[in-house]
Amino acid sequence: MLRQLTTLSFNTFVESIRQPVFVVLVISGSIGLWFNTPLAAYTLENDNKLMIDLGLSTLFLTGLLLAAFTATGVLNAEIESGTALTVVSKPVARPLFVLGKYLGVAAALTLAYLALTMVYLLNVRHQVMQTARDNIDWPVLAFAFGAFGLSTLIAAGGNYLYHWVFTSTFTVYYAILNSLAWLLVLVINKNWEFQSIATEFIKQGGHLFQILIALVMLFEAILILTAVAVLVSIRVGQVMTMVICFAVFLLGLVSNSLYDPTASGQHILAALLYWIVPNLQYLWQADALTAGHAISASHVLFVSCYSILYIAAILFLSIGLFQTREVG
Repeated sequence: MLRQLTTLSFNTFVESIRQPVFVVLVISGSIGLWFNTPLAAYTLENDNKLMIDLGLSTLFLTGLLLAAFTATGVLNAEIESGTALTVVSKPVARPLFVLGKYLGVAAALTLAYLALTMVYLLNVRHQVMQTARDNIDWPVLAFAFGAFGLSTLIAAGGNYLYHWVFTSTFTVYYAILNSLAWLLVLVINKNWEFQSIATEFIKQGGHLFQILIALVMLFEAILILTAVAVLVSIRVGQVMTMVICFAVFLLGLVSNSLYDPTASGQHILAALLYWIVPNLQYLWQADALTAGHAISASHVLFVSCYSILYIAAILFLSIGLFQTREVG
């Protein structure tokens, strides 16, 4: 059973990162993150706080789109084409099929999120140029655009010479080289001088460490949306999956405003939405970062447990829906 699950998950992962829309969204997300830095330079207060907020929003929205498009591409498309029937008649148990699909899509999103997160962290290191006297952080620009250019060159060359799939090759190398770029700027300062790797982490009272925690929590929110996308794509197509995922995304961010469990006389629909829709505000820490509030370990533990339990509940529901789904 474990071998079947591993094989199914790996095949789904490879199929996911080979989708053209996958690499398009990764590149689009990177471009959006690059433009966040100059766009944030027009506030009257702290531009870097706006850049951090814009970057997290870009990551969240890109993760939502990746989850919805990837889930429908590897699950609904297989059900509609009848490919799923071949798999479940191997025999592969239907619960195993759903779990393998989710794990494969989640692994693909992990790779994409790693690549985009590294772009975001490079932006955080560069910061917004608030005045003409601010110096450009040339190591950040050199390593960031070098990672993008080298990934494109390797993917294009591999496709031409060895028939590698461009989309998957680019995504894998982009994640690896972006991670290497960020590690390099941790030990190289703006003046191309070596520094301790701890230097960036102790700046501003450990603000970078708080950003890393917020990024992990944001990824948990994306994994929840991925589970929702898998659930919905079992029954409906790509368009409706997108609509429902966006609705869950928006309602999850405002669920605390819709309903207060301690108050009386509130609408039953608001209460129903509050208990069913994931509370993504638990996982959205942009406000805490911009306000300078530390993210407590107890809160991280609480929301991580909440995310795991919610994902498990959605997967159980997905298995139940797929058990009665006609795949032939």
